[in-house]
Amino acid sequence: MSVRGPVSGARGFAELSRFRTAFYGCLSARANAFFELTDALLCADGPVRTPVELSLTAEHRRGYGSLYGALNHGRLDTDQLRDLLASLPLPRFGGRLVLTVDVSPWLRSDAACAPQRLFCHVHGRSKAAPQIIPGWPYSFVAALTPDRTSWTQVLDVVRLGPADDTAAVTARQLRHVTECLITARQWQPGDRDLLIVMDAGYDVMRLAYLLRDLPVELVGRLRSDRNLRLPKPPRVHDPRGGRPPRHGKEFRLAAPQTWPEPAIVTVNDTPRYGKAEARAWDRLHPRLPQRSAWIDHSSELPVIEGTLIRLKVDHLPRDREAPPVWLWSSTTGATPDDVDFIWSSYLRRFDLEHVFRLFKQSLGWARPRMRDPQAADRWTWLIVIAQPQLRLAAPLTTDVRKPWEKTTRPGTVLTPTQVRRGFRHLRAHLPCPARVPKPSRPGPGRPPGSKNRHPATHQEVGKTAKRPSTLYERDRARP
Repeated sequence: MSVRGPVSGARGFAELSRFRTAFYGCLSARANAFFELTDALLCADGPVRTPVELSLTAEHRRGYGSLYGALNHGRLDTDQLRDLLASLPLPRFGGRLVLTVDVSPWLRSDAACAPQRLFCHVHGRSKAAPQIIPGWPYSFVAALTPDRTSWTQVLDVVRLGPADDTAAVTARQLRHVTECLITARQWQPGDRDLLIVMDAGYDVMRLAYLLRDLPVELVGRLRSDRNLRLPKPPRVHDPRGGRPPRHGKEFRLAAPQTWPEPAIVTVNDTPRYGKAEARAWDRLHPRLPQRSAWIDHSSELPVIEGTLIRLKVDHLPRDREAPPVWLWSSTTGATPDDVDFIWSSYLRRFDLEHVFRLFKQSLGWARPRMRDPQAADRWTWLIVIAQPQLRLAAPLTTDVRKPWEKTTRPGTVLTPTQVRRGFRHLRAHLPCPARVPKPSRPGPGRPPGSKNRHPATHQEVGKTAKRPSTLYERDRARP
């Protein structure tokens, strides 16, 4: 274990120590057990197989009963944790923050008694093998990095419940994260708007309308069968009268004959995808019907205009065929530089998958067989809090390799898994606010031969609230 430079090392130790002390201040009930469990996550050898094995590590000084007691009955302040994560130094794209939001499921197909499970869409080994498996879906918001690394910083996590509207929950989550970043002075008046990128599973146009009062720009991928509308034509005098049109001609993404000449065309050479050609059309918007998500909109439906971008690259990695990608940005009047920045930032969204792999394969996020979803939320927050500690410890550690493994080249950025190998050596020099455990004896437990008189209830899977999709269904549901 070594420190890279005395000045940077002292500053890095101070920042990591401050974070650990502030994290302990966010814990209330079972705070000591929570803190030592997080240290055991960071210092365990190899991937985490089950939480009870973490109680055997030297960093976890308490018994395995306190571990499960903290997960089942502990309390942590999630609002303070969000503020703490927002106060960290965040990666930027030329001074601009770029965020992403995505959902990752905690699959619980065999937990028939676990409540609040939903049907989660899981991709198979091929495009023709998707699966629907019960589980707990979690929505993550993270700050992206301009380079292809695994150091995407998670800022918030929320579990989606059976009665939740995904778009409404995502809008509240993005609003809360944005307000935390503004409070932490990560964004100040005069800075460029925060850029938030998302995949096609989100209704980016509805989210842009819900977050229109915040300094954010939303970018989302559109399905190739969507139909949009061009801006309304200039108003001309019609002697017959009538209402002027609110929408222009139809723009069908799958029909090139409906495309007018693009306002912007850019061509760039990329080392990973070959030639990348981007075409952009300004002020395109959907024609919203008053049903589904907009069924309760009392006034006239809005016209949500933005910039439509069609990105076409020569090939994907490993010379795979690359279909065109359609992106929609909530901003209008984009310049060629803005168009290139939008699609290049969207491609960095896939770096969040490396964080999900770290959570599930190395830190064992989905390993526990918990029944209570609140206990799963507490375990998820411990996993999220462990990641920034690895990020802050990255400049303080060197690669710890086994004798038969290859050494990394000088100047290579360490991965989170490599930093986790050396965190145990670094922890000895960091403050540990958790108190020493008091000696105690285990409880008597259930008397031998007695039966469990409180059996678990079988829980159904899926949504519990059905929303009307048409005006007729809404009127019939009203008393």
